[in-house]
Amino acid sequence: MKRKTFEDLIADLAPHVQEIFPWDVLDEMESNPDIVLLDVRCPIEFQNMHIENSINVPRGVLETACDWGYEQTLPELVEARDKRVVVICRSGKRSVLAAYTLQLLGYKNVASLKTGLRGWNDSEQELVNPAGKKVDLEEGDIYFQEKVRPEQLGPRS
Repeated sequence: MKRKTFEDLIADLAPHVQEIFPWDVLDEMESNPDIVLLDVRCPIEFQNMHIENSINVPRGVLETACDWGYEQTLPELVEARDKRVVVICRSGKRSVLAAYTLQLLGYKNVASLKTGLRGWNDSEQELVNPAGKKVDLEEGDIYFQEKVRPEQLGPRS
């Protein structure tokens, strides 16, 4: 089997996942008080800033958080199979993987936030810190900048 890159994997799964833009999420939040905003970033990322009222379930424990009988079980998420679930990450890539997984687990109305929180911040939508205070847009801009180190770029062809 040929090795796939992360980008290949996202490209393969994206056609099977509904992706929506930040302004669409805002419209849905206004019209649907039962919407579940599921942030699948790591806890430290979530603690830095997130969309108010979103819940954090890291992608690494998503499957067990969605089912009964595990330490990671999150009843609110287990019982959301018929609710609208919008999956959120930094760039909109991990959320595609997570949204696809949720569909496999029987969630019927799932979408991925296209552009992720980077695009959410770029469209000047509110993010909050752990204390629930609004994060300054410039602080968000700095936080969401790419920080790839030279050794992470890999060999040059």
